[in-house]
Amino acid sequence: MTGKLLAALLAGIFSFCLINTPAAAQQPLIAAEAWQAYKDKFLDPGGRIIDDANGNISHSEGQGYGLLLSVLAGSPADFELIWAFTRTELLLRNDGLAAWKWNPGTKPHVTDINNATDGDILIAYALGLAGQQWRRQDYIAAGSNIARAILEKTVIQHAGRTLLLPGAAGFSAADRQDGPVINPSYWIFEAFPVLDRLAPSPDWAKLRDDGIVIIRDLRFGPRQLPSDWVSLTSPPGPAAGFPAEFGYNALRIPLYLVRGEVTDREFLARLMRATSGATGTVTTIDILSGTTKDNLSDPGYRIVNHILACVMDKTPLPADVKLFTPTRYYPSTLHLLGLSFVAAKQPECL
Repeated sequence: MTGKLLAALLAGIFSFCLINTPAAAQQPLIAAEAWQAYKDKFLDPGGRIIDDANGNISHSEGQGYGLLLSVLAGSPADFELIWAFTRTELLLRNDGLAAWKWNPGTKPHVTDINNATDGDILIAYALGLAGQQWRRQDYIAAGSNIARAILEKTVIQHAGRTLLLPGAAGFSAADRQDGPVINPSYWIFEAFPVLDRLAPSPDWAKLRDDGIVIIRDLRFGPRQLPSDWVSLTSPPGPAAGFPAEFGYNALRIPLYLVRGEVTDREFLARLMRATSGATGTVTTIDILSGTTKDNLSDPGYRIVNHILACVMDKTPLPADVKLFTPTRYYPSTLHLLGLSFVAAKQPECL
């Protein structure tokens, strides 16, 4: 039996097991009215998620978030609508990954064919969940193809660690003098076990374990925080050409950690202390000086630190954070991800 034939046979077995594993009858983790409000503001009738703070473009991250949220909301029709746009408009590359940027105001609409690995992870993860939940072999097959491409094109070995490159091109040591460059917020820890079932490889577990260690050890500046973009040359530091900040990318790191069942109290408490504003806001931080750049009062940002307080000390979420009213695409997305996590894992904090 050839290696390719064996690999295909194993992939088929794993797909069969994934889709035929009895899925417990799962209650939606996002309330119907909250999902409807999100859709009304951000879901185009053609199936694209609109980033209304970024020129109304769509991108692979937003499509992946939309797919995941529709699974959590228990809405197969919305999932299919979002997936149809994603499949036809973004999966245009010849390596199985998605183009990251789609602009409604240009022709062609795809203005940057490069991929964004977090978007690819979210899309494959959601396909795996949907395929299992709704017994859709086509979703399993599509998720498996994307998961294999992520492994082949963006997962590398460096200095004894398994790393996730933010894109298939432009971030490795061969591409940049300060490479490899990573984005710590691209490690979506909850996704890796599902991706491992879609495209079995020991690299998924290594990616999870090494990612936790790497992010925990990134302690830059007075507040001992990771930056959005990190060069892993020796010694590691903020990457050249990007703002040296714990910014809008990194704000989601704590949410991804707790959703991925990372429970290191010291690690979580350090992130919460360093980013909690004096008036109950969440802050972005200039890495080098440790000064605050933005005080963010949107409930979708504030929920992240409230979830950390819930996980560590069972502190209930404030009333305004428990209620979902859409604001902008990104904080509203984080808000629903946060509320769905609390509903599933920490209902005592609601």
